[in-house]
Amino acid sequence: MNPLLARPRWYVRIFRCFYIHRARGSFIYRSARMDVVPFSDFSLGERSIIESYSVINNAVGPVRIGEHTRVGIGSTVIGPVSIGNHVIIAQHVLLSGLNHRYQDSTIPISLQGIQTNPIVIEDEVWIGGNAVILAGVTIGKHAVVAAGSVVTRDVDPYTIVAGNPARAIKRRSIQGNKWEPV
Repeated sequence: MNPLLARPRWYVRIFRCFYIHRARGSFIYRSARMDVVPFSDFSLGERSIIESYSVINNAVGPVRIGEHTRVGIGSTVIGPVSIGNHVIIAQHVLLSGLNHRYQDSTIPISLQGIQTNPIVIEDEVWIGGNAVILAGVTIGKHAVVAAGSVVTRDVDPYTIVAGNPARAIKRRSIQGNKWEPV
């Protein structure tokens, strides 16, 4: 990594076609910024898409994207992140498994290093535009994150969350196939 530019050095970027693991039918738009390094895992599942102007960074943790998943325009994914199958990530979403340390007030924050905590997004999740998913969060199967939400805690399966911080507003009923208010 280049310490000033915070992206892989030019010669690492040239050979990334040898260490980016893409399945059949997957597609990465040419304008996507792939800050992917060979010493950390990156994989893109079958028929998955990373759209234009997105940023994918696996320098501090692995990034694994499942099958039939779409990362929307201008979204940022900073590892460690695991995204399941049939996930829809809308435009300008931030998923960051990285945090800067700031506990010691005698040392500048920029010198205190980082800590990581993995983000897990299970299958069939829909994340609305401009949402922010913070480190250490797990989003359960078939959950919906409303546009503009900031998710600071785990989201249960079959739940719709909204707001800042995101709170459950609806859940799937056990008996029927409908959403009920919380």
